[in-house]
Amino acid sequence: MDRSKMLTAYCLKTKEKNVPMENAVITRTAKGGYIAQGFDSNGNKMTSILGEAKALQAVKDGVAKKGWE
Repeated sequence: MDRSKMLTAYCLKTKEKNVPMENAVITRTAKGGYIAQGFDSNGNKMTSILGEAKALQAVKDGVAKKGWE
């Protein structure tokens, strides 16, 4: 998988920025926003709020799974 297309997030446990998110699943909030939830390479849970364009592009690129419908 192309590392440049991977979703990144801030890891609260290790205090690192731009950590690549693995096994990401994008879901929609009640207000219509998008949230990516996944894990870092150490198995720590991560969550990131995304805009619609970035969320749909991640699904299209195969970086994340679509978790709504």
